[in-house]
Amino acid sequence: METGPGAPTPPIDVAGGLATATPRTTAARAEVDDATLERLRSVCGTVTDDPRTTGAASQDWWPLAMTWALDGQLAGRAAVVASPSSADEVAAVAAVCDDAGLPLTVAAGRSGVCGASVPVHGGVVLDLCGLSGIRDVDDRSLVVDVLPGTFGDLFEAELRERWSLTCGHWPQSMALSTVGGWIACRGAGQLSTRYGKIEDIVVGLDVVLADGSTLRTGGHPRQAVGPDLTQLFVGSEGTLGIVTGARLAAHPVPSHERRGAWSFPSFAEGLEACRRILRRGATPAVLRLYDGVESDRNYHVGTDRNVLLVLDEGDPAVVDGMWGVVDSECAAAEVLDVELVEHWMHKRNDVAALEALISGGLVVDTMEISGPWSRLPGIYRAAVDAISAVPGTLAASAHCSHSYLDGACLYFTFAGKPDPGAKDAFYRSVWDAGTRAVLEGGGSLSHHHGVGLNRARFVGEALDGGLAVLQSVKDALDPNGILNPGKLGLRSPWGPVPGFED
Repeated sequence: METGPGAPTPPIDVAGGLATATPRTTAARAEVDDATLERLRSVCGTVTDDPRTTGAASQDWWPLAMTWALDGQLAGRAAVVASPSSADEVAAVAAVCDDAGLPLTVAAGRSGVCGASVPVHGGVVLDLCGLSGIRDVDDRSLVVDVLPGTFGDLFEAELRERWSLTCGHWPQSMALSTVGGWIACRGAGQLSTRYGKIEDIVVGLDVVLADGSTLRTGGHPRQAVGPDLTQLFVGSEGTLGIVTGARLAAHPVPSHERRGAWSFPSFAEGLEACRRILRRGATPAVLRLYDGVESDRNYHVGTDRNVLLVLDEGDPAVVDGMWGVVDSECAAAEVLDVELVEHWMHKRNDVAALEALISGGLVVDTMEISGPWSRLPGIYRAAVDAISAVPGTLAASAHCSHSYLDGACLYFTFAGKPDPGAKDAFYRSVWDAGTRAVLEGGGSLSHHHGVGLNRARFVGEALDGGLAVLQSVKDALDPNGILNPGKLGLRSPWGPVPGFED
């Protein structure tokens, strides 16, 4: 398999250059004084306040921030970047920041699309790319021990080539993202119907807390020793602790594969077929349904077709048994050329179009949510209608990208071309309209992109009283509030981020 550079990929060129780019948000900002800078340098091998480096480390792939880059602005800007090479250095940097009361934002691949790794309050960005590689493989138990700064494509390539194993986690951002990033945002791969989301794959973590203390979670196939502390940190987006190592479940590299493509008269009928496939116990790795707009955009089949792509892989006996269920539930649908699956496979990790669209003046983004099968058709219709009703919207569509026994993920895409001075207002209006429609319809706030800054204002409603519990956990683990402040809807000692509060 081809692999990328094993380093962060810039999302877009910043007008005027990274060195002079200014923060777009007007949140309170923490600087790093000379004495603290020297303390950081005494405990970490690489610490810099070089403006180009701090600018690059302050970017991620958040589409709204990419529009700001056209104006020479970043969402936020770190004062210092620390690049540790060991968990001990991570712990030491955290201890210094906690003692000095400095914001500490963890980053690595910086492929997130919600602003989760943007240092909105300045301070220190902790770049974990130096903690990279596979530490150990237990082939008999099928558990892999890997460092958080390992880029996904390099991780998968080494697993396959050296051990004939796979973790089955293949997000669109495979070459852009790291293992730690997958864990931080509770990510999903495109094969999740077979292998699960990252929370199903993680079996244990090494974590550094805000004060520099450390803990190790998990380590057993199943255990009943209180709540699962591993899951406390999965999806916490760097607000509760810093992941410095992970144990992930692995599988033998699949030896067999089946592919198929069908068309349904409506998106709702396609969803029903997916539901029936899961209900009967089949879990094909890919079960991907597009509405008419996206079917035509991606496969040029006309807007009257709702394309379903199915791919399964694994042991021949298992795959062939699953395929009998798929064939049966798709028997009444129109059979399409199986080469549509190959077309998707070839394009599935291509993210190049985003920069071109944004540079062309469009405001674009995706909004992925999940919901129960009983409510998905209504959520789909309500959200597409709500987004389409926002003045300036040019297109709104969706596909079903991940399916489970109880429900699935709907992945909405929107595009608009408001006046240049109205881009921020348009973007917020679309997110408000789409999110309200989803939450009112019984859907979740996010399926796998996480919350970050962009969705922070919705967390209280989405957790239905749970935000106070999450805040209590935050206060206990990070009493000074230094870890990734301004994210996940949690209180920040530096106050709100104007424009993204409730």
